Amino acid sequence: MSFEYLKFGKEEKDFIEKIEEISGENVYSCYQCGKCSAGCAFSSSMDKTVNQLIHLIQVGQKRKVLDANTQWICASCLTCSVRCPREIDVAALMEAVREYQLREEPEKIKISDIPKEAYDTLPNIAFVSNFRKKTG
Repeated sequence: MSFEYLKFGKEEKDFIEKIEEISGENVYSCYQCGKCSAGCAFSSSMDKTVNQLIHLIQVGQKRKVLDANTQWICASCLTCSVRCPREIDVAALMEAVREYQLREEPEKIKISDIPKEAYDTLPNIAFVSNFRKKTG
């Protein structure tokens, strides 16, 4: 679904369409109620709230979306998705942004660059989750 009054170039359209394709969600279904951000346990650690990131996607601000840390802080706990009155799978949108970014910027993190001493201090779930998010 596109809005005729929004004038996007090819890059913006391609970005929005790719996020929608990967997530299976229509980003324009979001009407910015903020329930996803209000329920997010990690929003205080994000530089953009979840609904702000979705708005940036809606208006095709690819660089601002990819420069944000929101998609990487998201724990995919599904609280946002459950709270959404429009039944948008917000967690799937966050995963789509991560996946898009990894496709565009492979080698975001190299496992071999993590010092061996850090292995013992990192919580296992954070370690595994980070690998899933930041490796292809």
